[in-house]
Amino acid sequence: MRRLLFIPEVGAQPTESEVERVFSTSLALSAMRCIFTYMVLPILVPAIGALAGLGPVIGVFLSALALVFDVRAIRAFWWAADSRRWVMTWLYLFVIVFVIYLLVLDLTKLRL
Repeated sequence: MRRLLFIPEVGAQPTESEVERVFSTSLALSAMRCIFTYMVLPILVPAIGALAGLGPVIGVFLSALALVFDVRAIRAFWWAADSRRWVMTWLYLFVIVFVIYLLVLDLTKLRL
């Protein structure tokens, strides 16, 4: 798994606070994307009719950013040799699959 994630066998390991920071950031981005897509946009878009096409664009941006931080979080858990690394890997893989699904939906809306 370390080879797959391009983690060196020897070298400085991230501190526990760095792992927690990356973990929190990645989950916050995924949550923000879902809140924005399913709560904010459905309320604001009808009120601001001219911005109707903006939702998928923002969704694509937030999805891409969330995916980057999700992979970074998996790497951090493995790099730190955290005891929860397998559990967190499966959790993040579930989140990544869901975010990719949402990304495909947004790209479909944009006709890309």
